[in-house]
Amino acid sequence: MQNTLSERGGQNEYGARRSGRPGVLKRAQFFLMLGLVGIDLGSVWLAFGSAHALLQRNPEFVIGEFVEFLPLPAVYMGVMLILYFSQQMYQRRRPITHLDELFKIVSYNVLTMFFTVALLTLLARDFEYHRALVLLGSALTVAYDVLGRVLHAQLQWAIQARGIGDDRVLLIGAGEIGQMLLHKMSAHPKLGYRVVGIVDAGRSERVPLGLNVPLLGTLGDVPLLIDRYAIDEVIIGLPESSHQDLVTIISLCEREKVGIRVFPDVFQIMASEVTIGDLGGLPLLTIRDVALQGWKLVAKRGVDILFSGLGLVLLSPFMLLTALLIKLDSPGPVFFSQERMGLDARPFKIIKFRSMRQDAETDGPGWTTPDDPRKTKLGSVMRRFNVDELPQLVNVLVGDMSLVGPRPERPVYVEQFRQIIPRYMDRHREKAGLTGWAQVNGLRGDTSIVERTKYDLWYIENWSIGLDIMILIRTVLQTIFGTNRNAY
Repeated sequence: MQNTLSERGGQNEYGARRSGRPGVLKRAQFFLMLGLVGIDLGSVWLAFGSAHALLQRNPEFVIGEFVEFLPLPAVYMGVMLILYFSQQMYQRRRPITHLDELFKIVSYNVLTMFFTVALLTLLARDFEYHRALVLLGSALTVAYDVLGRVLHAQLQWAIQARGIGDDRVLLIGAGEIGQMLLHKMSAHPKLGYRVVGIVDAGRSERVPLGLNVPLLGTLGDVPLLIDRYAIDEVIIGLPESSHQDLVTIISLCEREKVGIRVFPDVFQIMASEVTIGDLGGLPLLTIRDVALQGWKLVAKRGVDILFSGLGLVLLSPFMLLTALLIKLDSPGPVFFSQERMGLDARPFKIIKFRSMRQDAETDGPGWTTPDDPRKTKLGSVMRRFNVDELPQLVNVLVGDMSLVGPRPERPVYVEQFRQIIPRYMDRHREKAGLTGWAQVNGLRGDTSIVERTKYDLWYIENWSIGLDIMILIRTVLQTIFGTNRNAY
């Protein structure tokens, strides 16, 4: 039930928390940031100290005392701090995935190493350093820094899950999108969001039921609610709002010093990287571009051929054993072939290990469910660890598929989805993939096609070799440790 502001006049206990003004780091967040700085500094000195000790123990390597090389870790540390601060490595209110951070740490430390050598060469010409010390020290810095930041992220998640250093959130929008955002934040307390209440946007929306979050007021109450409840961030969950509506809502929030986040109309702007160009001096925004073209297509195809070929050779004994187990487990063929839609919506035959009974589709096609009775005993295990997908390496090798891309759907489903989901057919601008950005984020099986399409479109328009490698590594790790969400 909605409460009026007059009924909440006595709730001024939140006023004291307002002294920590939004936009200013809270004590816990400040100490967490200092912890990151300490980890980075400690990693540099520990790494170069360890590198020096290892080289000193090598009888074939002659090196002086560590004190003689102090300018090396000192300059390295200074350059790394400047680079980390400039790349917002310390603005980690929400810890990113360990794999994403690994790529950043490796990249920035490679740059730091080159800048350090260049500075010492130009400014300290009399200083002599060993290349082995530079290389080994830089490599160990990466190792120590990654380890330290992984442990720091676990600590930060644990602290935020207990409500320490959390951000108080006001959610605008009580409809379906607002409910989805609320469930996301409630399901992941480690992210440090605490939803204080919901604001009715006046669109005849229904308030989510069964959630212990009150409806605090209407849009006109937003400035007072921000101050009264010491709000740190306002999240606007109205993706179909007009530009004028959004400007009005944001202007209400800007009266107070709070962070403002907007859930976008994904099919219009989320999947596109916005770049600024010009037309005779007039600014133009490019919101849709093709990331995978030219030499990038050649590079991606080369990676597909290389890794699919290696995979088939290395995994052939395991695949042969799997085929034998399938024959022993249930009657029927080893392989299962089915028509799917690939690049430019062209059909092709996908190959999989059979994981279901032969009569699985007697009553027509249907999505697989967690306790699907059509699965064989061995099939349940294979699907859990993606073993049934291994024959698709053949599809990749012959060019029907890629290692990474949107997962291919059956023509009957494609025809349905294209009628109800905007830009759905845009996911067929690239080859279908053995794994994909949506899959490593848990969107597989009987999950939302709308959400899956958002991830597929984002991948297509933000493709890079690095992104493909990251997705492949995450897929392998999730498969090995059995952490594939919705893998059934």
